Amino acid sequence: MKTIKQKSKELTPEEIESFGNELESLRKEVLQKVGKSDEEYIRKVESSVRYFEIIGRLALHFGVDPFTYLAGVGALSLSKIIDNMELGHNVMHGQYDWMNDPELNSEKYEWDIVSEKSQWILSHNYFHHSFTNIIGKDYDFGYTIMRLTSDQKWSIFNLFQVQLNILLATFFEFGVAFHGHGIQKEHSLTGSEVTEAEKKEADNRLFLKIAKQIGKDYVLFPLLGGLQAPRILMGNFTANIIRNLWTYSIIFCGHFTEDSVTYPLSSLDNETKGQWYLRQLHGSSNLEGGKAFDFLSGNLSHQIEHHLFPDIPANRYAEVGEKVKEIAKKYEQNYNTGSFFSQFTNVIKRIVAFSFPDEIAKNLYTETKYA
Repeated sequence: MKTIKQKSKELTPEEIESFGNELESLRKEVLQKVGKSDEEYIRKVESSVRYFEIIGRLALHFGVDPFTYLAGVGALSLSKIIDNMELGHNVMHGQYDWMNDPELNSEKYEWDIVSEKSQWILSHNYFHHSFTNIIGKDYDFGYTIMRLTSDQKWSIFNLFQVQLNILLATFFEFGVAFHGHGIQKEHSLTGSEVTEAEKKEADNRLFLKIAKQIGKDYVLFPLLGGLQAPRILMGNFTANIIRNLWTYSIIFCGHFTEDSVTYPLSSLDNETKGQWYLRQLHGSSNLEGGKAFDFLSGNLSHQIEHHLFPDIPANRYAEVGEKVKEIAKKYEQNYNTGSFFSQFTNVIKRIVAFSFPDEIAKNLYTETKYA
């Protein structure tokens, strides 16, 4: 594991602020365009979630042959993927709060996974997006259960993180749920100590959310299917697993590639807006694909743009990305992008390498750190 500087020109303080100002100007320019077309888009997304779910459940409930089973699982999987990625994730980032629609409000929206919204918003929107890739502050970097940098202490438990990742990918919604729950029980927005009453409330919220999701997919709908219950139960389970595997792979590709730069806690000392923008650019990874791929990834194939502008509707990331590339090139900054295969292979290599102590990991992996 060689520790190298990031693949970018070292900027002067003046250049950093100029870089940040250009990105901030781009953000404001795009936000001024947000309006009717974005509203129409997200309502179509919302409808697609609903229609794919209806098609999938009808096929599972009333079909009797393998073809309708596969069609039902496929349609239901699409519904769950779109709900998780393009609808739920983006709505809960507040990208559509300006519509003043209660159903698309970041604080009221309920997505179709076991993760409780307030816990996800705290761990993801606040800690992850504010402190991206700052080791010891961004709890999403390794989800507190994996070692993905030499700055994280190795333990014998890490030898099993490859196997753990297979379980995490398969049941990713539960991994995200318990991760957010753990963060909310240990940390608060104000920095004050979490009280025992608040911890109990966090436990209750997660329990109720898990009970609601399990009750819907594995009790209610199978019971409504009568003799079709085993088919429906297995179909719902399979659709959830497909959604979990897909979201895991997209999210990991966006954060844990070799060129994803990590930062020490000291990076936060007097950090300027320009430095924040640089950290978001260097800490994220894009995936190259067509429009369908972008849509199914929740436009997180444009993870760089999402980290730079989490409040901009994600359907605009492809357009914004071209301008971000130009700005990055102008300042000679690395714009980390690649195919799904290359980025995911890179992620797996990182997980494997850091499962070993540094003496072994250094021969397996080239780590990119802020320097």
